[in-house]
Amino acid sequence: MSSTPPSKPAPRRPLSVPRRMLAPSRIMRPTPRQIGGGRERDDLVAEAHRAIRKGSKSFAAASRLFDRDTREKAWLLYAWCRRCDDIADGQDSGFTLRPGSDGHERITGIRVLTGRALEGQPTAQPAFDAFGQVALEAGLKADMAADVIEGFALDLAGWRPRTEMDLWRYCYHVAGAVGVMMARVMGVEPDDDELLDRACDLGLAFQLGNIVRDISEDDAGGRCYIPVEWLAEADIPPGQHMKPAFRPQLVGLVARMVALAEQREAAARIGAASLSFRQRWAVLAAANIYGAIGRKVRAKGAKAWDRRVRIGKLAKLRHVFAALFEALRSPAEPPAQWPTPSRGQILLAVRMAGPIAPMPMTPLPDEDSV
Repeated sequence: MSSTPPSKPAPRRPLSVPRRMLAPSRIMRPTPRQIGGGRERDDLVAEAHRAIRKGSKSFAAASRLFDRDTREKAWLLYAWCRRCDDIADGQDSGFTLRPGSDGHERITGIRVLTGRALEGQPTAQPAFDAFGQVALEAGLKADMAADVIEGFALDLAGWRPRTEMDLWRYCYHVAGAVGVMMARVMGVEPDDDELLDRACDLGLAFQLGNIVRDISEDDAGGRCYIPVEWLAEADIPPGQHMKPAFRPQLVGLVARMVALAEQREAAARIGAASLSFRQRWAVLAAANIYGAIGRKVRAKGAKAWDRRVRIGKLAKLRHVFAALFEALRSPAEPPAQWPTPSRGQILLAVRMAGPIAPMPMTPLPDEDSV
């Protein structure tokens, strides 16, 4: 009996899976644009209000004079400035300067979060989400924010001003540029250069007042914003300006800086006449309060840094009422010449000090095709 060997089963063919390209939206969905990081505007305003009450009682007092819309926008802008400053310096609402060694990472973080906020992306940081909100409402641009952030970068790099122009450049970054943004918050048109110049002047004056008040604290944190050339002219060795032996020369340099602040403050007061009444009142009140800081430091002389100079509640109230009467009066005549250097000159120095722009890689058109 013969047997037939079993036939081998045919080899199985691999299953054929149709090749289908997934749509890009199924691979990676873009984050939807969410102004304010998706947070409710009222919540952002409330958080910003808490930040300003904790970080700057002077600005909080002056901001109450704004109409509600301007006041809330000012709070949103302040919250971003305050948070950037705290991240850069390792502070809590401006107190306890603790500069760290990870400065590059801090600045990178500030830039990334600010960029996301401007793009309408959530940042998980209420202060940056607040900036995204106010940037949309007031027309604030990326270059404005970049100018402010550069001031924090200078601090973390251990930068010190060598010349008076260096001082103006630093003051522009940390305060003059904020003044320009505040003008936009108040509705000043982006092409109104004269009024933007006056807003910048007020920011410069504020920062000079802060510098003279905080000389001792900055020295303890390894910083000095008095130009090196000024110190050399006064025969003060670098890093020795807080020593008792050099207090008389330091008092003279402070008087010089306060005088510069007063020139800028006077120019800003004239510019304030173009604002609405409540905005004018608020700006003049802020000028009175912050101007009083520098004048009080100058008046105390060598004892100015024994204790931090402050403006009490009663004094602030007097400055607010003085600003009311000033806002009702006709403005002073413009000076024959505005303070120098101008905002344009400072901006030129800022741009010249920045990184060199990359070479354009776009090929030039052929001569025959032109």
